[in-house]
Amino acid sequence: MSDMSLATRQALRPSAWWLIAAIPLGVALLDPTALPDTLAFAVRALMGTLPFIAVAVLMIAALKATGAECAIRGAFEGRQSRAIVLAALMGGLAPFCSCEVIPFITGLLAVGVPLAPVMAFWLASPLIDPPSLMITAGELGWHFAVAKALAAVALGLFGGFAMRLFQEGISDPLRPRSTPGCGCGPRFDGRPHWRFWEEAKRRETFRRELTENAVFLLKWLTLAYLIEALMVRYLPAGAIAGLVGEDGIPTVALSALLGMPAYLNSYAAPALVGGLMQEGMSAAAAMAFMIGGAISSVPAMAAVWSLIKPRVFALYLGLGMTGATIAGLAYGWAVAG
Repeated sequence: MSDMSLATRQALRPSAWWLIAAIPLGVALLDPTALPDTLAFAVRALMGTLPFIAVAVLMIAALKATGAECAIRGAFEGRQSRAIVLAALMGGLAPFCSCEVIPFITGLLAVGVPLAPVMAFWLASPLIDPPSLMITAGELGWHFAVAKALAAVALGLFGGFAMRLFQEGISDPLRPRSTPGCGCGPRFDGRPHWRFWEEAKRRETFRRELTENAVFLLKWLTLAYLIEALMVRYLPAGAIAGLVGEDGIPTVALSALLGMPAYLNSYAAPALVGGLMQEGMSAAAAMAFMIGGAISSVPAMAAVWSLIKPRVFALYLGLGMTGATIAGLAYGWAVAG
């Protein structure tokens, strides 16, 4: 009975699907004449992104089926400066969601990998990966997507080398009796097997990942485009421009902080940022919002807080927010130039 009650509670817990259903229903009840335009906007935006979703889903499924993520461990071996550089570069290629990267990082720290290269990977990995690069390019253009990828590597380098100054005083970054999170992260054993279709278990992994990630992306992007449709229709013109429409340090830093409660994930965020930029958000603020949100989103921070000691948590958050602000200012300067 207790198991059934738990399952029932989990099934009734609000989710993105609830919001996807609630938004059109709310518009139909409160502003019926706006419903056709709202739905048409969301459907049109989603259809334009479908090719990028297809490429992203196939890429994630293939990476998981081949076991290519195990090759990432090599980035943390060798001399520490070299390890930091490789970890930052590999962070931009890692096919990990925010759930998977946490047990991966915990495993690295548990086996004694130095905190500096781990921090480099930790900061870079949530920001960009090949699938989200495609999604970002489809929504915001290749210039923004490439700039975000470069910012991810730069932030990893910044965080890794900065952490070298602090790690000597941190004997054990993990909390006592920490667990590796949800357990869905990659395993360290084995090597990549590129001809994954030759093994039934890998074919099943490919099929499962293809299905799960297709549903995941469609769910979050549908929600993102519905929210964007509401912003375009109901947000007062100039409201966003008045808050985060400039390129100054306070405005860009504020955008990085606003990303913490507002950021959804790297696949849904480009659509939201696209809508905010249409309402007047500056390019610098948009970049800071996306980077700061990816690093410090509330769900991810709740999991991180449960795993690492407060000092390491503060360093991670401080380096991330500082890097997001610098990246936003640099992108705004580049666009203006």
